[in-house]
Amino acid sequence: MISFQVHKGRVAPMDRENVDTDAIIPKQFLKSIQKAGFRQNLFDAWRYLDPGFPGQDPTSRQINPDFVLNQPRYQGASVLLARKNFGCGSSREHAPWAIDQYGFRALIAPSYADIFFNNCFKNGLLPIVLPEAQVSVLFDEVAAFVGYELTIDLERQVVVKPDGAELPFDVQPFRKFCLLNGFDDIGLTLRHADKIRAFEAQRLLQKPWLAHTI
Repeated sequence: MISFQVHKGRVAPMDRENVDTDAIIPKQFLKSIQKAGFRQNLFDAWRYLDPGFPGQDPTSRQINPDFVLNQPRYQGASVLLARKNFGCGSSREHAPWAIDQYGFRALIAPSYADIFFNNCFKNGLLPIVLPEAQVSVLFDEVAAFVGYELTIDLERQVVVKPDGAELPFDVQPFRKFCLLNGFDDIGLTLRHADKIRAFEAQRLLQKPWLAHTI
């Protein structure tokens, strides 16, 4: 998992409440459990005018020019600004996979669905919660200024606006530690790899029959 420390990026506004995970990555694309290949199907039903299905050539599809991520001013965005209850619906982990693979490093919203919120941290995404009034101001500023960017400093727990104003946010210490160091659940375990190997070696000495397989 890529560590998250300080990130500066263009902001794309998703100006809808209650965006569910089936909108983020539709059900027909959930057949794979590989953490790859979901970028082109993020918000599939909104990004394209034709129906999407697995294995489709994205270059042959009909782009929806009105959808925010298809607009030239938001190309290359790496911060997704959203409204309340983002990520509701089913618990599919493919949703943060698709958001991450598209290029987003952080999300900003007044609230998230709990499971989606937890899955973001486990996949290297930083879901920031800000008061609804502050989020509304950010939507106005993104609309007013082409190329609007924010700087997110996880160590200091602030979102820095272009004028230098800082918006503080909360994050649980353990989640902050994992993101700063790039530790997912496996990475956390592998910090103790030497102890694990030593334990396994000692166990086989005491119970050698465990080395045999059926």
